[in-house]
Amino acid sequence: MSVDIATIKRVATLSRIHVEPAALPGLAQDINAILGWIEQLSEVDTTGVEPMAGGGATALRWRDDVVTDGGQAEAVLANAPDREGEYFGVPKVVE
Repeated sequence: MSVDIATIKRVATLSRIHVEPAALPGLAQDINAILGWIEQLSEVDTTGVEPMAGGGATALRWRDDVVTDGGQAEAVLANAPDREGEYFGVPKVVE
């Protein structure tokens, strides 16, 4: 598959991307190189390989549901612009 400059202009227009006319030949060459590499992938023998959608059928490891990062109010609120005790101070928005 080969992409010409007219196709690059059309795609740029449809995607609302401004491309300088001087950059069009280089962009067409880069896209054609990418498409050539993709065509090489079709030559790979994939017989016996199951198609997958996502990360695979591996089960995630379970962990204990415990709080591991609490009791650090001073560290959390160290850069707070306003604080009230161990809480962030915020302006009143409801009267």
